[in-house]
Amino acid sequence: MAANLFGRYVWLVDIIRQHKRLTYEEINRLWKESGLSYGDEDSLPLRTFHNHRKAIMDIFNIDIECDKNGYKYYIDDPENLEHDTLRSWLIDSYTTLNQIQADSKLENRIIFENIPSGRTWLTAITNAMRKNEVLYITYQSFWHSEANSFEIEPYYLKVVKQRWYVIARSPYYSAKNKAKGIEPADVYRIYALDRIKDITESGKTFEFNRNFNIERYFEGCCGVIPSEEPAEKVVIAAYGEFANYLRTLPLHKSQKETGQKGDATFFEYQIKPTFDFYQLLLAQGNQLEVLEPESIRNEMRNRLRQTMARYENTTE
Repeated sequence: MAANLFGRYVWLVDIIRQHKRLTYEEINRLWKESGLSYGDEDSLPLRTFHNHRKAIMDIFNIDIECDKNGYKYYIDDPENLEHDTLRSWLIDSYTTLNQIQADSKLENRIIFENIPSGRTWLTAITNAMRKNEVLYITYQSFWHSEANSFEIEPYYLKVVKQRWYVIARSPYYSAKNKAKGIEPADVYRIYALDRIKDITESGKTFEFNRNFNIERYFEGCCGVIPSEEPAEKVVIAAYGEFANYLRTLPLHKSQKETGQKGDATFFEYQIKPTFDFYQLLLAQGNQLEVLEPESIRNEMRNRLRQTMARYENTTE
């Protein structure tokens, strides 16, 4: 029953998010069409509707207000909801699950992208985050032949390219910085969950640093690799219909369309040229070209030459 209630809360948020403003009668009609009715009741009782509004505020911190002029219900501050990627993802995912449950014909017709790295360690890490508990992990880096074991203080989780990552404070490196008088002493590292071999509880807790700003940590970055270098203005040309792909799914949140010439559409970014950024550009093939700055344009040339060299080296 609790899972069904949660699904109904999500349905109500999603339906108002889609339609912007709805009267109770309109919501009730859409409810009847949804396949989520309560047993023999094919409508959403008004008292139940208001109970759902209260529960949605308590669980999601989403306020469904009523416009007294037209008695239409709407989400207060919808921009805040859209900018909250976790809440938006949760609502979108559960809405799809609701549709599958309501209509068995859809059961095998919706395909999800698999994220295998989250299955083993997500619960242990989220529990530790909730309790501010230090974890002792065994980690196999791609760059080392043997696994290492050490403590981490888990701060945030992030999904990038079908991989879960935990952003954590390193007690070991932070202590070394403090001993050397380096400021700021705190060192934060990123660990991929699919490279964790083992996790055990340390029995110790840590004090969460509320001055650590995750948005600032990844500011100007594209992916999961942070950089302390300043962001640069990067201009690219997207050719043909590929511009439409960038309009609907930007390479980075700083993307701005600046003009067109022939079959080229120009986009500008404020971004740090990390490994992730180059990977993203190279993945687009010949559909885009870096125009400036010259340093990034040269780096793209070098990487493309290295790629061509691999294909030109034939083996018998």
